Amino acid sequence: MSHVEPPVPDFVAGTGVGPSADGSPAARVLVVSDGVASGEREDRGGPAVVARLEAAGFRVEPPTVTADGAKAVADVLRELCRDFAGLVVTTGGTGFGPRDLTPEGTRSILERAAPGLAEAMRLVNPLGRLSRGVAGTVGAALVLNLPGSPAGAVECLDAVLDVVPHALSLLRGDRPH
Repeated sequence: MSHVEPPVPDFVAGTGVGPSADGSPAARVLVVSDGVASGEREDRGGPAVVARLEAAGFRVEPPTVTADGAKAVADVLRELCRDFAGLVVTTGGTGFGPRDLTPEGTRSILERAAPGLAEAMRLVNPLGRLSRGVAGTVGAALVLNLPGSPAGAVECLDAVLDVVPHALSLLRGDRPH
């Protein structure tokens, strides 16, 4: 019986769709907030997440903003993940508010769930038990839902950031084992 390797996307370094020439991983941030999308509120979660990712060596694109709601989140996430090898992080919409539907939108496009990552993020703080965020993959992209609060978002990101490069390597088809 022969073994067939799965197809691996041909990502080009420096194009924003995979690791750069120096090997730094790529990341995209999606801010989910009706208030930020309408201009009524200043975004604080997105800049905090971008700063933390850059400090960890990620090449981060400017954040994208969308209103709350499952369809809005799903539509934007689908575009952010298309032909992208890297980390896609959402911030906001993971709580119990009536428009907090980021997990539902995310779940609708995930190809594979990564429940261990979501569980690890929930364990860092007692308020994490109130998070409904999910994690998983879309193609060669790893998607993480973070809370909207700057401190909570960074805290949850830090809970899994040590394993993200390994996950991205596996998603690209590398064989580090």
